[in-house]
Amino acid sequence: MLLLAGSSGRVDVDRAELLARHGATVLAIRWFGGPGQQTGPYDVPLELVVEALDLLAPECDRLAIAGTSFGAEAALLVAPLDDRVAVTVGFTPSAYVWPGYGDGRWTSHWTWQSAPLPYVPFRDDWTPSSDPPAYRGWYAESLAAADPAAVAAATIPVERIRGRVVLVAGGDDQVWPAVDFAGAIAARRDQHGLPTEVVTEPDAGHRPLLPGETAVNAGQRMQRGGTVEADQALGARAWPVIASALGFQSSPARDGGG
Repeated sequence: MLLLAGSSGRVDVDRAELLARHGATVLAIRWFGGPGQQTGPYDVPLELVVEALDLLAPECDRLAIAGTSFGAEAALLVAPLDDRVAVTVGFTPSAYVWPGYGDGRWTSHWTWQSAPLPYVPFRDDWTPSSDPPAYRGWYAESLAAADPAAVAAATIPVERIRGRVVLVAGGDDQVWPAVDFAGAIAARRDQHGLPTEVVTEPDAGHRPLLPGETAVNAGQRMQRGGTVEADQALGARAWPVIASALGFQSSPARDGGG
């Protein structure tokens, strides 16, 4: 399994160790902020993710990819490009490509073959109404205001994902409307006769906690929603589905906690 964390830029060590305890070969990578990488989550080449899968492929009988937030965006973009991916897990996923800011300009989070992917532009007249800011409204309002052609171009082609897809989202996510995005992904795949497993918890926020994981405080100062208890409840609900997709035993007893 390849693991991609979100906009904090960290390496998802806790989740890697959890999955490894169940017998997976896991590679958790930094996809920006490292040597030779982009300084932030903008114009990040998706080839970086494919190359990480290349490293895993000789060691494994099948490949899976999991990402959180921006990392889920990348996972859902790479899975249609690489038919080796048997399982894709999106924690707090997006159904669309979004912009990142770098080098004094807005551009796409991602590039492929050196070209920036189309993205949904942000409204430039939006201001947060809270401190720390909750960005959920910015994403929702930007999506609603965007030209339909721009939204269509930025929509992730999840119907091209060949393997199993699991999405995990909290209803109190204050970063972006992850439950709505997960629903849009599932609906798009359903139109093509493809199943999607969606796990939600109404009071959970942006960072689900799988059994045995501890809360993370890294990243930009912002509201993420949820509570530790609700985020744990979402993780507990999601774990049997993820474990089934990956062929694990689902009991949390092996994870060092419940």
